[in-house]
Amino acid sequence: MIRITELRLPIDHAPDELEKAILKRLLLSAQDLIEFTVFKRSHDARKNTALSLIYTIDLSVKNEEQVLKRFAHDQHVRPAPDTSYHYVAKAPEKLSTRPIVIGFGPCGIFAALILAQMGFKPIVLERGKQVRERTQDTWGLWRKKILNPESNVQFGEGGAGTFSDGKLYSQIKDPKFYGRKVIQEFVKAGAPPEIVYVAKPHIGTFRLVGMVEKMRQEIIDLGGEIRFEQRVTGFDIQNGSIQGVELAGGEKLAASHVVLALGHSARDTFQALHQAGVYIEPKPFSVGFRIEHPQSLIDRARLGPHAGNPIIGAADYKLVHHAKNGRAVYSFCMCPGGTVVAATSEENRVVTNGMSQYSRNERNANAGIVVNVDPKDYGGSASNPLAGIDFQRKLESHAFELGGRSYEAPGQLVGDFIAGRPSKEFGSVIPSYKPGVHLTDLASALPSYAIEAMREALPAFEKQIKGFSMHDAVLTGVETRTSSPIRITRGSNFQSLNVKGLYPAGEGAGYAGGILSAGVDGIKVAEALALDYLEQI
Repeated sequence: MIRITELRLPIDHAPDELEKAILKRLLLSAQDLIEFTVFKRSHDARKNTALSLIYTIDLSVKNEEQVLKRFAHDQHVRPAPDTSYHYVAKAPEKLSTRPIVIGFGPCGIFAALILAQMGFKPIVLERGKQVRERTQDTWGLWRKKILNPESNVQFGEGGAGTFSDGKLYSQIKDPKFYGRKVIQEFVKAGAPPEIVYVAKPHIGTFRLVGMVEKMRQEIIDLGGEIRFEQRVTGFDIQNGSIQGVELAGGEKLAASHVVLALGHSARDTFQALHQAGVYIEPKPFSVGFRIEHPQSLIDRARLGPHAGNPIIGAADYKLVHHAKNGRAVYSFCMCPGGTVVAATSEENRVVTNGMSQYSRNERNANAGIVVNVDPKDYGGSASNPLAGIDFQRKLESHAFELGGRSYEAPGQLVGDFIAGRPSKEFGSVIPSYKPGVHLTDLASALPSYAIEAMREALPAFEKQIKGFSMHDAVLTGVETRTSSPIRITRGSNFQSLNVKGLYPAGEGAGYAGGILSAGVDGIKVAEALALDYLEQI
């Protein structure tokens, strides 16, 4: 196979123009080309340039060695790497014990799926409900202000990623192309085929629901078992090795290999692990607010005359500002044409997050605007590794008070926030958060150093996106679940530093941030578990 990179065509090119461009680029005739596929497609939408698509193409041709030799000095014509997935192990016919996967978010799904595809018949324990029941419970908070602590945005089949933008891009290093395995499995489960090659793929919440169900069924068809509403409350650890887990109902399950695919909000499970003596350390994370602008403003600022082009879609952004007080302020989980959602998993607390559908056609753009916090800010230490949870809870409880104690979120117009005065009425931007937004003064919603840094950053962001600090833009608080406040530290063998057979994985363990990276980590952990299992036979 040959790979061509940086192949540019006008954005409105006819379908047959791509093949013609390939033949022209390689100086070939049509009969020399056997087949080709699009590996990646991005676009160049700079304001002062002609709108174009940029392709990376993988192709087979006759006399491939001669073609590669002819273009030996061309950096954009190279042998295509092998991006296919290769299983590292095959389970024995008889399993002495079955591996357990705790959690069925993106990481848990892929850990269980890969284990099932290799024949290990995993048992999955998910504290929440199946995805459709969970969706109804989640809407119960959004529409009726009724929270189910075990079935919500954070807990249930699909994990927190189900109620998100469904973004499938990441900056992780991926030399083995595990990310492509993740995306291909999503397509097999019903995701739009173009996510395989578009530069910034996304799926959207509604499509994720059906996909998760199909992936669950494949695991079951391969001999796996998915058990919902099964909260793990204890860990049986003997002589430094995991022996099994205990469920809230008292049932005990024996296992020599357990994957901890916890979400970043599994606070009671973190406590159970700490009490069992599993090594945990505090880690940095970020806190802040959600900000909403008209999507049309972001489109004009980012795309200029190309705003509204259906091939490009709604524009996104990524911003960072280093404040004078030493804090980094940055945009997080930007959701074009989306909504701000209620994401708490605990009663009498308010947490915000962002979500988009596949169409990304809602009126507002939203993103987290967050500030970094370190263990020293919240008293985290080796002796107190869970201090970040207490820090988050304090902010979330205060947000509940500021919002009127009804799960409405506290909000403030950007202009008023910068000026340091309470907001009394909305302007041109109507917030999307349900159950609703209660206007107030957000100055007390975060530590003073975070408020100071954000007041400096918002006008600075105006230099990159005209209108970003517009008076009527809305801030909604609080965003506290940006990432896990702990790391369940593991070694090079992917096992806990002090508990053999225990595999911390994904966001909750501090090893991923988003759907794609969590899925990739699930694959890595499944492979490590399978190889260790075979060594123990």
